[in-house]
Amino acid sequence: MKVLLDTCVWGGVRAELESQGHDVVWTGDWAEDPGDEEILRHAYQDRRVLVTLDKDFGELAVLHRQPHFGILRLVGLSSGQQGRVCSKVLVLHGDDLQAGSIITAEPGRLRIRSAY
Repeated sequence: MKVLLDTCVWGGVRAELESQGHDVVWTGDWAEDPGDEEILRHAYQDRRVLVTLDKDFGELAVLHRQPHFGILRLVGLSSGQQGRVCSKVLVLHGDDLQAGSIITAEPGRLRIRSAY
């Protein structure tokens, strides 16, 4: 699966997901932060699921109707937990994400806002 990790996501998540065969881009490698709207646009154009800690992307998608290819928001997870949770959600709910769902993952809870 193609994934775009926001800068706020621990960079080690990239290696963990790549080891499982995912195609991962981390915005922390970019020369500069282009802002949330451009990051969301880039993820959509490249057909990547956006993984972030930032709730602003959900607001852009829902309130401002910005197109997206799925958003996974990680809440209250340590850097060590981020990779495991992200990996598990991609396996179990990758189709939902690629259909445009927004998923919020936090300790002991998973919320799915379906695109349909």
